[in-house]
Amino acid sequence: MKRSRFLVLLLLLTATGLLAGGLIARAKSSNAGSQELRQIAAKKIAPWVMSKTGAGKEAEFLVIMGDRADLSAADSLPTKEEKGRFVFNILRARAESSQTALLNWLDERKIAHQQFYIVNAVLVSGSQELAMEIAARPEVASIIGNPEIQGLRPVELADLSDDEKSFSESTSNNAQLNVEMGIGNVRASEVWAMGFTGQGITIAGQDTGIDWNHPALKNRYRGWDGTNANHDFNWHDSIHADNRNCSKDSVAPCDDDGHGTHTIGSAVGTDGVINQIGVAPGAKFIGCRNMNLGNGTPATYLECLEWMLAPYPIGATPAQGDPSKAPDITVNSWTCPPSEGCEPNTLKAAIEAQRAAGIVTVAAAGNSGAAGCSSIKEPPGIYDAAYTVGAHTAANNLIAGFSGRGPVTIDGSNRSKPDITAPGVLVRSAIRGGSYTFLSGTSMATPHVAGAIALLWSAHPELRGQVELTENILNESAVRVMTTDCGGTNTSIPNAVYGYGRLDVKAAVDLAATTLNQTEFMFGVKGGSGEIIVSAMPNVTWRAISDANWISIAAGQTGTGLSAVFFSVAPNPSPDARTGHLLIAGRKVIISQPGLVPPFTVSGTVLSSTGLAIQGVRLSFSRVSGGGEIPGEALTDAAGNWSQSGFEPGTTYQVTASKIRSAFEPASIEFDAASSTLNFTSVGRAISR
Repeated sequence: MKRSRFLVLLLLLTATGLLAGGLIARAKSSNAGSQELRQIAAKKIAPWVMSKTGAGKEAEFLVIMGDRADLSAADSLPTKEEKGRFVFNILRARAESSQTALLNWLDERKIAHQQFYIVNAVLVSGSQELAMEIAARPEVASIIGNPEIQGLRPVELADLSDDEKSFSESTSNNAQLNVEMGIGNVRASEVWAMGFTGQGITIAGQDTGIDWNHPALKNRYRGWDGTNANHDFNWHDSIHADNRNCSKDSVAPCDDDGHGTHTIGSAVGTDGVINQIGVAPGAKFIGCRNMNLGNGTPATYLECLEWMLAPYPIGATPAQGDPSKAPDITVNSWTCPPSEGCEPNTLKAAIEAQRAAGIVTVAAAGNSGAAGCSSIKEPPGIYDAAYTVGAHTAANNLIAGFSGRGPVTIDGSNRSKPDITAPGVLVRSAIRGGSYTFLSGTSMATPHVAGAIALLWSAHPELRGQVELTENILNESAVRVMTTDCGGTNTSIPNAVYGYGRLDVKAAVDLAATTLNQTEFMFGVKGGSGEIIVSAMPNVTWRAISDANWISIAAGQTGTGLSAVFFSVAPNPSPDARTGHLLIAGRKVIISQPGLVPPFTVSGTVLSSTGLAIQGVRLSFSRVSGGGEIPGEALTDAAGNWSQSGFEPGTTYQVTASKIRSAFEPASIEFDAASSTLNFTSVGRAISR
């Protein structure tokens, strides 16, 4: 498949070229053809594209293919490396098969394009007529815009409340150690004292770039060995243009704004002396520049997300990506505002792909909290596959006024967001040029959570790549904060303001040591009861929660140390099998139950050895195995026939024929739902009729 890097697209349409033989020319000469194309456009092409390409104008747009890859099999793979390789291979194969015809069509017409396998899309630039012609292709699902949009910006000092501005660094309980306030607030330094600093974990920053030579960052860069730098697989620039601070396709990490340096600094930064600004100073970082002076496009975001799924060398192509070099966690302190033309689901498949690959996508909730409830409106923070972070102050632990609130309504999901909150007001971190500064925003809260996950995974390597379990542990260990805002109650967890609560990484590390003696149960259709032994540290409080109304916790809703959860499963009245879960100390217990199968009926005939019908033979039943009910006795009629109902599938029964002064062959018959004919013959004695 031919691929071309999308730099500047020049679409050449001449009288003897594309227009001569294409559908565009036919559309111009045929009102019927034009009408057909416009009907297709109304269904497949986003309004932004139609608007920006009106009156003969051209615009960039993403062609979304209809063929989607099923990544669910990645869940069962045991390691992050296996998950990543599977996702990389299946996405590339699916893109190869579904995009080939379109790419060849574009190549024939010398229309430049950029392929994305991570969302199965192709970036093109052109006219409305071109968009309609592409939309008419059966393999194309939709066409959406690629607008230039402003990523998430820090909150200006003047926009903070007086309370939010009222504290200083000197109030930090770790000031004597030169540890930033937020680090003490999330209890990261207590995890350091246990010997876990994020060692062996890689965090990726996708932002305005990174000043990798900063004294708090250079030794944390994965591409620096202490003597030499190797940027292959460690840096990518999706901004294929010069600006005042970064060159086109920069071959070494650079930051054209400062925002990216600040955020990655809060995740991993330390100068080893007096500037301990990062939550996980033992972790490494890699980076991708997705914004040009603070402005990006869906395509630049996708290019970075794709590179992070399988990094490739400087100047190479995505086909040369190596998923084994993918980061463990990504910091996404940026947004893709629908208000500026970004479709809500533009990045959804990419974030889901990262999750399937065992990468935690930590995303900012946005700084639109002043708009009130349901102000979390921007990808990637709206997605279920992202772990979304709101901001609170480190001084008094109150939610920041600017922090986005849930629930998410822009996509119709009513999804609960944010997931958690972390310090995001006046956070001191690195800035480009080697200095430090205070910034505020959910951008600043997000790297605190990314760093916390690095600490958790360094303390518990078995969690690496287990995204759902990791998030569950962070949620369960968070400091609960109740609020009645945005539909919450004094018991609502999660809620639309704090999510599950305030980040507490020390509690998460302690909780992650908890084990369960059993994590999977299978009950019969009649239900039953079960017990789970919970082994936790003596000072660790854990909770048990059911996600199904047919699974009830009888005892052990909360506990500490070594204890037990007792639960019951109700009978299943439905013919459909069902699966529910208990969540205990962040760990999921799977409970399965088959559907109700209607009872079956058995019948047969009792005859003499000469073939005469025998009336009044008693058929009695017993249970051989299983738990089914035992129906009452049956009697043969004048024709020697009998029938009985009420036998339950899954149980093996035995039927025995009896009559005074009679014997029968066989003496008894074992049967189940598969049985059809259960006949007896009288032998050896006189027959009484």
